Amino acid sequence: PTCHKTSNALTGTPLARLRKREQWTPYAQALIEGASVREAARRCGVDKNTAFLWRHRFLKAASAHRAEHEGGIVEADETFFLQSFKGQRKLPRPARKRGGVGAKWEQIAVLVVRDRSGQTADFRIEKLDAHHITAVLQPLIDKDAILCTDGARVYQAFARLTGITHRPINVQKGIRVVDGAFHIQNVNAYDSRLKGWMGRFHGVATKYLESYLGWRRMLERYRKS
Repeated sequence: PTCHKTSNALTGTPLARLRKREQWTPYAQALIEGASVREAARRCGVDKNTAFLWRHRFLKAASAHRAEHEGGIVEADETFFLQSFKGQRKLPRPARKRGGVGAKWEQIAVLVVRDRSGQTADFRIEKLDAHHITAVLQPLIDKDAILCTDGARVYQAFARLTGITHRPINVQKGIRVVDGAFHIQNVNAYDSRLKGWMGRFHGVATKYLESYLGWRRMLERYRKS
């Protein structure tokens, strides 16, 4: 007996059942350029709601497309994004004016990890403690790697738990480079580019944050092509 069902190369992927395939390439170019939803819709001759749907379908795969192993000298640092309920009609808190500053507990932590070859991974962290840091770093970093971070104790705890060599950089005292090779300048530069690029969207809804992180990783990884 047969199931009488048909499938194609897109079945089971984020692009399944999307129409107007002839516009996917121009839409991908709009993503590369970081165009707004309205601008992408105009270029492709589709409704803005369709452009919004396409954005998140295209980004769904990118959100999980990160480095799986990093080695050599590996830099790690956390950056923060203000929690956002953008697009929701009902908010669990009073509305904030655009550009407003949230409380500390409203900051979403993102751990960015980058080695000297440019391999990059980032993770939304629920809590910056040894348990959550170890859960994402241990499968990622090679055992013989050297981890460079700031002096936060959570990374020292991770190093003790895993046996990975750790070179903390005391940036609070103005130290930038240790022994001519150990620093976190590459990951900090990535954070800066990420924040600058995110600014064009005037706030990203937290529920879509990981998709946008993946979007930026893809642009960084393939920027030369």
